[in-house]
Formats: sequence, structure tokens, C-alpha cells
Amino acid sequence: MAPRDREEVVRNAVRDSVVAVDIDHRLSAEDLSVRIGLGTVGPLKICSARATAVTIRRTTRLAREDEEPAVFLGLQVTGTSLVVQNGRECVLGPGEFAVYESTAPYTLLFDEGVDHHFLRFPRSVLALPDRLLRDTGSVTLGPDNPIARVAFTYFSELAVNEEVHRSVRADAVVEPSVELLRAVLTYQHGDAGFAKGPLESTLGLRITQYIREHLADPDLSAARIAAAHDISVRHLYAVLSGLGMSLGDWIRTRRLAECRRELAGPNSRLRTIAAIGRRWGFVNATHFSKVFKQAYGLSPRAWRDQNHPRSSA
Repeated sequence: MAPRDREEVVRNAVRDSVVAVDIDHRLSAEDLSVRIGLGTVGPLKICSARATAVTIRRTTRLAREDEEPAVFLGLQVTGTSLVVQNGRECVLGPGEFAVYESTAPYTLLFDEGVDHHFLRFPRSVLALPDRLLRDTGSVTLGPDNPIARVAFTYFSELAVNEEVHRSVRADAVVEPSVELLRAVLTYQHGDAGFAKGPLESTLGLRITQYIREHLADPDLSAARIAAAHDISVRHLYAVLSGLGMSLGDWIRTRRLAECRRELAGPNSRLRTIAAIGRRWGFVNATHFSKVFKQAYGLSPRAWRDQNHPRSSA
């Protein structure tokens, strides 16, 4: 790859596949070297990287822009690295790892070069309390934690096993992967109480994540959302009320945002406006046009024409 393109390509690849970060390669474009392997296993995202010395920063601005909170697992293969977040820092050596969150700024220092696996877990699937994650974040997890020793071997293999990544049954390893990381962190914390009932403490987060994943389903309803989380509709509304959310308004706002984005996109004229509305759960075209104009001050057609004027030829 041409030296002038390397930094931008690496930054975009990491942003699009894992997370948005600022990357300081410290070397001239001609001297830097980067190899990245990317994969997914269900909702888990994986990045295996080898590179020359680099500093990675998740800034306050980037952390605030993240709509899907995530927890990162960083495994050190060779060499050393430094993880800094929330006023705490830890040094990782071969066979050690640490966790850190996407919703707070962090810095990763790789003075000796990068030989690392990064695994991204949606915050919602871990179902662990905020306090536990704060207490175990940016802590070296290694030989003094017997579960961490097992986990390092397991996650290192998962990160590079392309056969698993490509398998139609890859989702089968998601739940055990989540449970293993939960076991590492609850053991590290040393409070068995955190291993009990964490699902309830993160229920709101899991509900909003479920809604995001099913925004396009026209039959998305309170009853369906409640059933998916084994709670009553009444309990669902109580949880959302505690978060200051109105279910109907929250869903409609996000559906409209997706329609607005698609209508402004390069392929917006390949589908009718009504079809785009239906794609995001608005089955009635008249209603869709009405609520869109209420939200944005102009009709869906006017918004599309504003972004993609028809040729006068």
C-alpha cells in the first residue's frame, strides 16, 4: 500500500470494524508496518494486530459518540503494553490481559510494537454492574487469577480461529465466551454477590440494545420486548421509566433517524420513500410522512430532494 495511504486506511479499518480511535504511529508513513486480522463471532468483534510502535487514544469526544456501550478485552501475545483508563493504569506482559470500556476515554501504549488481540463485547451481553467493571477495568489479569489463565488460552484461540469465524454455527461459542469473561471478572473482584443477579442490574441496557437490533421489525412491541427478557410488560415500563424513557417515543425517534439517514444516502433513489419507511417499521406511508415532517420540519421527499436533487437534463 502506498505510504501516503497507510495511516488513513488503518484508522478507517479499525473505526469501521471495531471502534473509533485516534492512532499515533510515531513513525513516518514509509517506516510503519501494520497487519490486521478482523473477524466476528455473533455480536463479538475481533481484531488481531501486529504493528510497529503506536499509541491509541479513545478521546472524550469519541467516547461520547458511542451509541453501543462495549467492553474490550485486550490480550498481550508478546512484548508489553500499557492500558490507561479512569485514573488507573496497568502493564501487560505475554499471557496477560485487561478489560476497558468504550464509554470512557482510554489510552493504549505499545512502545515495543503491537502483538495483541482485541475482542469487543457489547456491554449489554455481559450483564455486569457498573461498579464491578469500574473495579476490574485497567487491571492486569494473569497468573494470579486461575480463571484468567484459562481465559487467555481460550480467547487467544478464538481470536485467530478462522474456521470458527466462518462457521454457520459460530454463535454457539458466544454464550460460553460471555460466561467465561464474566467468571474472570467476578473472581477478580472477589465479591460473590456480584455474580448473583447482575442480569437485573443491567436490564435497561439489554432492553435498549434489543430494541436497536430490532428497529426494522414492524411487529416490535412492548409485549415482544418483555417476552424476550422474561419479564412482564408492566416491569418493562417500570425499567424504562427509571431510565427516563418513553418506549414509543424512543423507538419512533430512532426509526426516523434511520429513515433520514437512508433517504440522504447515495442509494436513496433506488427505493421508494414508502419502501424506506416500511423498512424501518412505518407500515403506513401517510403516517410516516407526517411524523417525519413533525420531527425534521420537511417531508421525506423534500429531505431526499435536498440531498439528491434530480438532474434537470
